[in-house]
Amino acid sequence: MTVFDRPIKFEEVDAANIVFFARFVTYAHEAMEHFFNALEGGYARLILERRVGFPAVHVEITFTAPARYGDVLRIETRVARIGNRSAVLWYRMHHAATGLLACELRHTVVTTDLRTLTSCDMPADVRALLAQHLEPSGEGT
Repeated sequence: MTVFDRPIKFEEVDAANIVFFARFVTYAHEAMEHFFNALEGGYARLILERRVGFPAVHVEITFTAPARYGDVLRIETRVARIGNRSAVLWYRMHHAATGLLACELRHTVVTTDLRTLTSCDMPADVRALLAQHLEPSGEGT
């Protein structure tokens, strides 16, 4: 599991003074970028130099408590499943101050060659990183 603290910004809340629901997908992507920073050159090198991307093909979100401007979300990133060319990343977003769970998000990505926009084999270092954070069977799925 990796952990990423994300403050809520003023422009991310709606008229009800809670985070607009779609922002949680952005937070998950930021946490994914943080996750891949463990690789040489991080996420930027994967995308810009190696031309390997991870587009979303499925996203599921369960909301359990609101988040507001001024809150900090502690985002835990785990891996729920690793396939041949895909993976399911599992994010749990807690209020850093209280530990209260705000939401869980599952994000299925497909390893993609960004030159051709077709699925490709998962690079060995990516697979190894994902495997380091794989949850025991049955959890997170």
